Amino acid sequence: MREPGQIVASVLTELENAIKVGITTAMLDKIAEKEIRRHKAEPAFLGYHNFPASICTSVNDQVVHGIPGLRRLEEGDIISIDVGVCLRGYYSDAAATFPVGEIDQKARKLIDVTRTSLQKAIEAMHSGARLTDISHAVQAYVEKNSFAVVRNYVGHGIGQEMHEEPQVPNFGLPGRGPVLQPGIVLAIEPMVNFGTWEVRVLEDQWTVVTADGSLSAHFEHTVALGENGPEILTSSNLG
Repeated sequence: MREPGQIVASVLTELENAIKVGITTAMLDKIAEKEIRRHKAEPAFLGYHNFPASICTSVNDQVVHGIPGLRRLEEGDIISIDVGVCLRGYYSDAAATFPVGEIDQKARKLIDVTRTSLQKAIEAMHSGARLTDISHAVQAYVEKNSFAVVRNYVGHGIGQEMHEEPQVPNFGLPGRGPVLQPGIVLAIEPMVNFGTWEVRVLEDQWTVVTADGSLSAHFEHTVALGENGPEILTSSNLG
């Protein structure tokens, strides 16, 4: 799974370099699909439950599952991009939130806290730990910084399917759920809101937004647990 993981990382790097004021989310989708297919891989999201694009682009108050289209990015926006790739029957999945031009201090802090909460979660993923140790690591760090963790959407196992068991919540008490053992691969993905944790789904039946219109950020890595600890299969310097 390292190969599709590195393709995902490459795509996110390409997209980070492409983000600028005036570009549309549809343009970003075209860049992503071209990069994925250049590596002889398939966009995992395209057609998944009839999703119409290769990536998810979620701007400002959009949490996840935003559909690329004619929206042009503006100075001060933040955009969360989620990428999934399938190569020779194996999947990898990652996401990151990027600034568009200069962003304000509250948006920058939200991005930084969300990114760090993912790092805290990965640090909690070790042999003998319980699944909810990961969940608790995210919630504790996010709430310490006065933000809210989305509860309606979770991370997941990943391998020969995009979404496999177990589900990986970003909240909860530690010490619960299955014991983590070498060989497990998880897509860990904190979704963090500036205001309330509550969300709603728009009429397109895909785009999830914050219930109060506040900003949201999203980071995700596909992580394998090995004998020597966690290995980030989608690693790159994102955001």
